[in-house]
Amino acid sequence: MTKHFTKLILIIAGIGTFTVFNLSSAEKISDNAKSFYALSAEDINGEIISMDAYKGKKVLVVNVASRCGYTPQYEGLQTLYETYQDSLVVLGFPSNDFMWQEPGSNTEIKTFCQRTYGVTFPMFSKIHVKGRKKHPIYDWLSDGKLNGWNDDSPSWNFNKYLLDEKGNLIEYFGAEIEPLDTLITKHLLLKTPTISPPKN
Repeated sequence: MTKHFTKLILIIAGIGTFTVFNLSSAEKISDNAKSFYALSAEDINGEIISMDAYKGKKVLVVNVASRCGYTPQYEGLQTLYETYQDSLVVLGFPSNDFMWQEPGSNTEIKTFCQRTYGVTFPMFSKIHVKGRKKHPIYDWLSDGKLNGWNDDSPSWNFNKYLLDEKGNLIEYFGAEIEPLDTLITKHLLLKTPTISPPKN
């Protein structure tokens, strides 16, 4: 084994503990990127929701599951949503794609999320987030020709995609990145309260 090969293995081992991909401020989103706001999805109650409804806010898209080791992240996602809801919306997309960890119906998923974690952020109908039956939203999130730079599909439940207020994909986080991690919250701003000038 050469010294160069050994060094390469050590480098890979050192950086393989968590997954974060982002669009550097120095990078330009492809001019051929398609709009996230042109997409829509069926919510957990069966209503079609256009992503256009979320213009002007950052959007955190998360593929969720009820029987995963990361399922307690629902609590952090709800806290994130409550804390930053003036500038952020969290969108939960249940999926059974990883080890069949979301076997329930939409009604069962909704009940579980509300009763167990008090979820109030938008939840959508169960979809595929990888493979040939992948939902168009996840096609967009994981195809650089569509979103401008990222080709990575979710590698497990609770992967997170962060979009800015204009619908540009700016970050992709692996499941091990908690919802309240500073890697996520550094992008979010609390709404500054309006202070009226003193009356003379």
